[in-house]
Amino acid sequence: MEAYKSLYLATTETHCGKSLVSLGIMDLLLRRTQRVGVFRPIIKCQGPDRIDKNIELLLKYFHLPWQYEETYAWRQIEALDLLAQGRHDDLINHVIAKYKALEEKSDFVLIIGSDLSAESAALDFDINVELAQSLGSPVLLLARGDKDNLDEIVSPILMAVESFKRKGNQLVGSIVNRVDPDELHEVRRVLKETLPEEAQPLAVIPADKDLASPSMDEVVAHLGAEVLYGKELLNYRVYEYMIIAMQMEHYLERLRKWALLITPGDRGDVILSAIQAHASGNYPRLAGILLTTGVRPAHTVKRLLDGLPSTLPIAAVDAETFETARNLREVRSYITADKKEKIAISLRLFRHYADVDALIKRYADIKPRGIPPRMFLYNIMQQAKSNKKRIVLPEGDDDRILRATEALLMQNVVDITLLGEETVVRSKIRSLGLNIPESKVTIINPNASSLLDDYAATYYALRKHKGITQDQALDIMHDVSYFGTMMVYKGHADGMVSGAAHTTAHTLRPAFEFIKTKPGFTIVSSVFFMALEDRVLVYGDCAVVPKPTAEQLAEIAIASAETAQMFGIEPIVAMLSYSTGESGHGEEVERVRKATQLAKERRPDLLIEGPMQYDAAVDPEVAKKKMPGSRVAGRATVFIFPDLNTGNNTYKAVQRETGAIAIGPVLQGLRKPVNDLSRGCTVEDVINTVAITAVQAQHV
Repeated sequence: MEAYKSLYLATTETHCGKSLVSLGIMDLLLRRTQRVGVFRPIIKCQGPDRIDKNIELLLKYFHLPWQYEETYAWRQIEALDLLAQGRHDDLINHVIAKYKALEEKSDFVLIIGSDLSAESAALDFDINVELAQSLGSPVLLLARGDKDNLDEIVSPILMAVESFKRKGNQLVGSIVNRVDPDELHEVRRVLKETLPEEAQPLAVIPADKDLASPSMDEVVAHLGAEVLYGKELLNYRVYEYMIIAMQMEHYLERLRKWALLITPGDRGDVILSAIQAHASGNYPRLAGILLTTGVRPAHTVKRLLDGLPSTLPIAAVDAETFETARNLREVRSYITADKKEKIAISLRLFRHYADVDALIKRYADIKPRGIPPRMFLYNIMQQAKSNKKRIVLPEGDDDRILRATEALLMQNVVDITLLGEETVVRSKIRSLGLNIPESKVTIINPNASSLLDDYAATYYALRKHKGITQDQALDIMHDVSYFGTMMVYKGHADGMVSGAAHTTAHTLRPAFEFIKTKPGFTIVSSVFFMALEDRVLVYGDCAVVPKPTAEQLAEIAIASAETAQMFGIEPIVAMLSYSTGESGHGEEVERVRKATQLAKERRPDLLIEGPMQYDAAVDPEVAKKKMPGSRVAGRATVFIFPDLNTGNNTYKAVQRETGAIAIGPVLQGLRKPVNDLSRGCTVEDVINTVAITAVQAQHV
């Protein structure tokens, strides 16, 4: 199977230090390949320029070639608005589209999960879980270590592991950042003993005061302060805040390194003594002075300051001292491209404390399980759009068909012909409030069509050996299923989808009568695409052939493998039976064994093995015991059932018990594509089936 090409960095809670870790990982990736993309599904824009600081940091520091607009899908406010409107699918689909566009130009993509904000942390976390699964990317967890006790460090990681595993995500491991340097060894020991294998720590990184400390320019920006002096010195770091209310002789002895002094604006004594202390070798260096209450230095003090060289930043705010101190608690330090020292510290910490070899090995050991369901559906739509086909829908007056038509035409997936009386269909479109311009859809009434006589003559020529008369042929061609199928046969449409209001037999009988099978196939069979939580599997045949012979079963296996391949699923074919390998005997097992041999002889290029039981086909641990050394067992993507009874019941059981979405049946073996809908189908079912039919038509 093709290896993964991305890594999803997901935080377990707020303020985990993504910048440090993303710098380290990007540095590691660029040492191995030059075309590395950075992508954020949802960004939370910060600052007056409304630019995501994490993306900007990586783009600028590493000189990545991507345009900023290529590196994200949604702004947070847009994403929240979509969710509020119930447009969840639109949100996910656009993320996939933007990601795929960047992936196509990259050898590897580092995906950085959305920020977790305190007010919506649970929602943000759930979105990250779903996005990682939808993009099919392994997950690296990033957690905070600046907690009062070890349980507070471990618990969020365990909760995250459970959430990601439940959705089917594969985990690479975890990184814990900002750990008390004195507790590194103990934290590492507890993590190794507590976390499951897939979340074992790959790095335990100590907190660094220089990284955690904001610079004066960040303080000024957060407070909206006016800089009075020392604009060129705003790169000074702020280790702590000190409110100065004492007299000079008392506060000076309490000064600490890189402190920001907060005092009312009328305290000229504090201002002047702080400047002198900062210049003196007997006192610690200071970060700056922040004047409160809206009062500016007195004229005499200002005159003195104006005559001195700027050695200390001095800024002022209008807020009271207590309010200012409270606001300062919200100031965050960011690593930006211009902060070279912080970047150097970050890279040094990552290189020193991250087990890079273990990270590379863990990542390499994760094997793709298959294409994620949302990615699968996205790919189908993109395939259909790439070479647009004409699809006929015989049930033109059905509400679901019309709603699906609107969606398909708006997305420019296919060209559509609807069958039905035009005035009735147009009236239904208006009554449903649909946006289907007359120029965008063709509506044909079979009873009044100029094609009717030609179609009847063609049908008569094809079926007269069965005793059909010319009058009977004309009557039959009034039927929408026969008319639509004849459109496909004659090349006036590339495929047909029906069944929303008709039985399966009514839909498929015309195809069996005159579309018939393509060269190399003697039967028409079907598959269901089973969209599980984390991947899409192919089940065949679950709808058409009741009890296939060994020869027919081999043909179904080959057709199903070709269908899987057509839709981007690597075909690894398991021929199912109640026995695995050589362990069982009997007529049913021998039939599957013979079918396996015939399929392998006919298509030696395909991975096909059998007979095997379902558990051996899907579970790697069971596969090791029952079929050691098998290239199929434990990793099958295509499952061939021995008969219709088994297949039909199994797909329905999986669908009901796991919540999997069954897409199909998709017919295979026909010269031209015709597909059947369930009479209980949804609009989404119609859209998916039409797109699948269009892709099949591209391969005729």
